[in-house]
Amino acid sequence: MSDFFSTIAVGWGKVWPILFAILFFGVIIASHELGHFAFAKLFHVRVNQFAIGMGPAIFKKKKGETEYSLRLFPVGGFCAMEGEDGDSEDERAFFKQKVWKRIIIVAAGAIVNLILGFLIVLIMLSQESLIGTPQINKFYDNAKTHETGLMEKDVILEVNGRHVYSQYDLGFLISRDKDAKVDFVVRRDGAKTEVKGVQFDMRKLEDGTETMVYDFIIVGVKPTVLSVLRYGLGETISIGRIVWISLFDLVTGTYGFKDLSGPIGTVGMIAQVTQETTRADLTPILTILALISINIGIFNLLPIPALDGGRLFFMVIEGIFRKPINRKYEGWIHAVGLVLLLLLMAAISFSDILKLARGELF
Repeated sequence: MSDFFSTIAVGWGKVWPILFAILFFGVIIASHELGHFAFAKLFHVRVNQFAIGMGPAIFKKKKGETEYSLRLFPVGGFCAMEGEDGDSEDERAFFKQKVWKRIIIVAAGAIVNLILGFLIVLIMLSQESLIGTPQINKFYDNAKTHETGLMEKDVILEVNGRHVYSQYDLGFLISRDKDAKVDFVVRRDGAKTEVKGVQFDMRKLEDGTETMVYDFIIVGVKPTVLSVLRYGLGETISIGRIVWISLFDLVTGTYGFKDLSGPIGTVGMIAQVTQETTRADLTPILTILALISINIGIFNLLPIPALDGGRLFFMVIEGIFRKPINRKYEGWIHAVGLVLLLLLMAAISFSDILKLARGELF
């Protein structure tokens, strides 16, 4: 009997992180749709359907003009507005609203994802014993960076010309340096000071690659309401910029197709980090959840047809020229964009499945 319960416990230990990952990924997408829904209702746009989840409905209820449903698969959701993609005689149809109202409704989904990411960062910082700051506390013995220009109490303001918003920027921006010689701008004794050509030591890893050695320790501050809000905002901006720079790296070829992950890979990544997270330190899982939420928010604002950003692009053009683009042509562009996006997602999902089969996920 003990073996039976041990087997159940081991199995549950593998299953629950996956269930948590699926649920959270669903919450991120559903909150996105909730943003559209809330502002559509605020501006009196007719909403025909609002669904949490995808696939067959397991629960439906119509209240007023809107049918609310809970669907089988807890990933995603949708908010179907009258006249969003077709013609309608209803004066409350989406396309008949003023352009500024439509812009807010469409942008609201991504903005909710960004706000959710910010809230997760606040929770993460509030449970930490100390919040990391971009100020140097002390150096390890024989620190190369100290020998080549950095000093204790320096507040790092820029790394290689990029502004530092939080501790996340230190590791990310420094790691992008190619020759291990980094240019800093610091605040030293109350004044801005340029410190160029700071040398980092390199350490060879087991796989033969080299990594830079961070030979200083940063200052930590205790979490208070003000410090959590201050550094939470900075870390949210940092995460957003990491996402943006990573997208740029993808477009310019720094990263390849194999580095992309779709819903399967994302769920796998969340599940893996969940397994490695302890009750005493929730930082790893909260960091990855914030990153994913902010990532989805930023990605949806890109001016790509079929995404919210693509729709916003046409609305901004309409607002500038005071004339809407022919809805038929816009519809074709979004339709083609949707097909291409679905093909890309199918290819990425197939790649995720191959990684799963090879044991590279979970």
